[in-house]
Amino acid sequence: MRLAVLCAPDSWYLRDLQRAAADRHEVVAIGYPQIAAHVAAAGRTQQAPAQSHSRASVRCSGVPLEDFDAILVRTMPQGSLEQVVFRMDALARLESAGQRIVNPPRAIEIAVDKFLASALLVEAGLDHPHTIVCQTVDEALEAFAALGGDVVVKPLFGAEGRGIARVTDDAVALRVFKSLVQIGSVLYLQRFVPHDGYDIRAFVLGERTFGMKRVNASDWRTNVSRGATTEPFELDAELVDVARRAATATGAVMAGVDILPGRDGRRYAIEVNAVPGWQALSRTLGIDVAAMVLAELSRAARQ
Repeated sequence: MRLAVLCAPDSWYLRDLQRAAADRHEVVAIGYPQIAAHVAAAGRTQQAPAQSHSRASVRCSGVPLEDFDAILVRTMPQGSLEQVVFRMDALARLESAGQRIVNPPRAIEIAVDKFLASALLVEAGLDHPHTIVCQTVDEALEAFAALGGDVVVKPLFGAEGRGIARVTDDAVALRVFKSLVQIGSVLYLQRFVPHDGYDIRAFVLGERTFGMKRVNASDWRTNVSRGATTEPFELDAELVDVARRAATATGAVMAGVDILPGRDGRRYAIEVNAVPGWQALSRTLGIDVAAMVLAELSRAARQ
């Protein structure tokens, strides 16, 4: 299999995939800034004018991405609105032409948008904290009160706990909301769910689901990047069902689903990461996730 990986050239995940691939697969790094698309109408012929069509050929550093068996999206860097839209459109054109992309562009767009992801998780019948999204300070203050005066404020786009704050004071809430509105942010408020200092990361890969417990004794945020420790966690049938339904709701075939067991006994599907890392998972469970990812991509590419 020839696999293109959208990632930084110094990515740990690229090195891990290349290690697991050995001489069985070719794993090549490609970068978003080097993506270009060629759009040209096919020439009409007198013999077959009705068969004429056009197609965008997407290339990276001059190499047609259609030549790869699969493309793995390992990063989604920041960029201007034009850059982000073009990159997603280019991947979508590849997918429409039959290229295997993991995760599909639409799944990435859904998962990275917390409002849309929240709406789809609720529509899928999953437990999810009461969330209010608005754009003015007055509405945010009303939402703060409606959610019990204890909320988690999150950036609409973001990961690894960056930019997240817990707000429990009226005066602080006013300052936070004013500051966010001044920089053009959408106000995403989520009711804080009392919990016992841990959550569960469920890693969905094809038909398999793995579990890992993340514990942070010094912070209510349980991201590994925030200092949380990890330990193996055996998922029961209910947790597997939550993880798989959450992944399906976003269209992701490989996903990191964050599940928060609340003190009220409910298991909340918090977020779906469509570009999930596996470094901590591999270390914690003692498994070769990179080899499993390659096997899944190879299987999918053959279908």
